[in-house]
Formats: sequence, structure tokens, C-alpha cells
Amino acid sequence: MKKVASLKYGVVFKKAFCDPEIFSAFAQDMIGRPVSIDYVETEKEFDPPIGYVKPRFDLFAEDTEHRLVVDIQHARTNDHYDRFLYYHCAALLEQVASSKNYRPPLSVFTLVVLTSGDRHQRDIAVIDLDPHDLAGNPLQEISHKVIYLCPKYVSEATPEPCREWLRAINDTLDEEVDESQYGEGIIQKLFEAIRRDHLSPEERARMIEEYHQEELQQTKFEEGIKEGIKEGEKKEKRLIAKNFLQKGIAPDLVAEATGLSASEIAGLGEGGDIVP
Repeated sequence: MKKVASLKYGVVFKKAFCDPEIFSAFAQDMIGRPVSIDYVETEKEFDPPIGYVKPRFDLFAEDTEHRLVVDIQHARTNDHYDRFLYYHCAALLEQVASSKNYRPPLSVFTLVVLTSGDRHQRDIAVIDLDPHDLAGNPLQEISHKVIYLCPKYVSEATPEPCREWLRAINDTLDEEVDESQYGEGIIQKLFEAIRRDHLSPEERARMIEEYHQEELQQTKFEEGIKEGIKEGEKKEKRLIAKNFLQKGIAPDLVAEATGLSASEIAGLGEGGDIVP
């Protein structure tokens, strides 16, 4: 067993996939086309920005030999479908310089890796921008795609070679992998790149920062749920109390039955509104 850093952390994901060989092999297996990348940019931004929001690509590379742009996004957001479709469109629009030609010179493929899972629980989902006729036959006019990958839901039905990549990513999430379960080659290089003892002090610090940010977001989410439940219970009590008062039950008995204060009961008796 090999001790590795989890690919759920953005700093670790970028460390692994900024390697041109790993990036190229992963992208080629995901999109089913030849990919040869010499250099991978991290935190890529377009200047000037496209549209009102300035996207920042986790990993971005251009393969001019095969005429394509591939960007890999490591995502754990609630709006990842819309967010990364926007990023994808920005990468398309950035290439169009004139109204004389709306066809981008490079095909764009956006790969979104959802290490935390997704509400739809699908291993692979695709936005294919190629037009289809009513029978579902593609016209083969537009090759651009957004591909959403969820390692959590990999199964025997997941096609190879995608399955081995998703299994490998998912195996790192508990920070330990059985490398003997994978063939020699690029997956082994991926594991070696994220060995726990290969992390720099700066990378460890960023990983800890990500962990605390995630923990804080989870705490805020849980507190929001609790507060919502609490507020809902209070509204229900007020509604019950108002009904009791309308039936002529004494305010002190209503207060005792519902747990509301005398001032709250008095406000309801004066026609206070209940917000549903």
C-alpha cells in the first residue's frame, strides 16, 4: 500500500495533472482523441476577460498539433453544471476574433472532475454541442464537449480506459492506494506524483487550508439547516397559538401550551401576522 495525498484537494490535483504526460494521457482517454501537451497552465485566466465574470481554469492546455484545447476543472460546487458550461463557452469565445468567421480554430473539451460526488450519482455525463437530428443522429459539425466525471460512482459498467482513471482517483481519497491493482505506466506515475512524502511544506499548508475551508463551509451549512428548522418550528407554534386565541382560549393557557412568551402571545392577539 502506498501513502498518498488525496486528490480531493485542489493543490494535490493540480500537482498531479500539471504534469504534461499525465494530463495528456488522462485527456486522451477521456475524450477519445489523440492529445499531446507540452505545457500545462494552472490558474489560467483570459485577459481581457470574456463576459462579466472572469473564469479561472484550474488546468489549461492547448494542443495545436491536434487542434484542441483541453481544460480540467477540479470541482466541488453546488452549481458546477452551469459554472463549467460558462467556462467552456469562455474558452470558445476567446478564440473568435472576427464576425467573418465564428468557427473557433481549436476544438474545446472541458473535463470536470467531481471528487465529492454529485446529486445525480452518474459516473460520466456529457454535454455534446454537436447538433443532432430528431432521430438523434449527430451532424458532426461541432466537436466541443463538456464531460463531468464522478469517481465515486465508477462501476464495472464504466467503459475503459475511463474506469481505471476514475478508480485510481477515487482510491486516493482515503490517502492510501493499493498500487498492485493497477497496471504499470501512467497511473503509477500519478500515484508517485502525489506520494505523501513528496509534498512540499507549502503544498501541505495549502492542503490544510483547503481542509479548514471545507470544514467551515460544512459547519455553516449545518447551522443554516438547524436555524431553518428552528424558525419553522417557531412559525408553527405562532400559527397554533393564533388559532387558539381565535377560539377564545385564555392567553396564559396558550402561552403555557406553546412555550411562547406573554409578549409574543399579546402580539398575536393584536392581529400579528404569521409568515408561512
